[in-house]
Amino acid sequence: MKILDKDEMQDAEIILQSHLPLCMQVYGFLCSINRNKPHALEVVVDSWPDFQNEHVKEFKKRVSFFCKDEEVFKRMVTEENAIDLSRDLILSFDIRHEPMLKEILAAKGDIIKLLSSSHTLMLSDPTLLPQLNSDIESSVSYLKESHIELVNKTWKFGGDGPSYRTIEHFIRHYPTGCITDDQGQPMCWVVMYDDCASGIMYTLPEHRGRGLAKALISSMSRKVHAQGYPVYCFVDEGHTVSYSLLLSLGFTEDPQHRVGRYQVSSKLDDGYSIMGLYACKL
Repeated sequence: MKILDKDEMQDAEIILQSHLPLCMQVYGFLCSINRNKPHALEVVVDSWPDFQNEHVKEFKKRVSFFCKDEEVFKRMVTEENAIDLSRDLILSFDIRHEPMLKEILAAKGDIIKLLSSSHTLMLSDPTLLPQLNSDIESSVSYLKESHIELVNKTWKFGGDGPSYRTIEHFIRHYPTGCITDDQGQPMCWVVMYDDCASGIMYTLPEHRGRGLAKALISSMSRKVHAQGYPVYCFVDEGHTVSYSLLLSLGFTEDPQHRVGRYQVSSKLDDGYSIMGLYACKL
């Protein structure tokens, strides 16, 4: 295996563009790293420049990979120990590899359970987005650290100290957007994750039905595109309102491409060892 240096990561970003959207999350991490965002990541390939497997690796925490050859990936997991499945991880991978991963985990006494699946939607041409009216445009701002508690208590994964620190990190280092009321308080907001996906989008219930989300997505998408970031997001299956809204704004997807979130638990322990797996279906 080879750890890419700074120049090679710039090249890898260009190479991966031809594999979008299947490598979207890996590509997003590379864009984040190449734009000097704070991280604890290394980019690893099995060979260079004609790699078969590429993934962004945060040892002990998170691994995201794009793999063109399942045998290469299997060797990296079982023989080279590139991914330590004994630790709590977040893994991003193509769901076609799920049977192989199940086999490996079963040998360790672990099982996986699908928790949710999502669409991956990306926007190629932000110039087609609708223009904002002057009233809304004057209310578009960005999230501040004083807004962290509000975002944390409304986020579906929020409400505790770790999620507070996660949101704080995103607000400090990544593009955000919000639409404020007359008192300057956010009514609707969106945050960029460290893989460059837009997320944590929320509109306060009393302000829904006014087109704020549509306006904010348009504004945020133009802003991050102008800064050189990819414009994409994940939408859980079943969230038809968000899905339809994004399609109406020009976002597209590969209809065969799905992202799944899995729970991995040990059958050998009384407690559960949780590991989030985000998978892409071909």
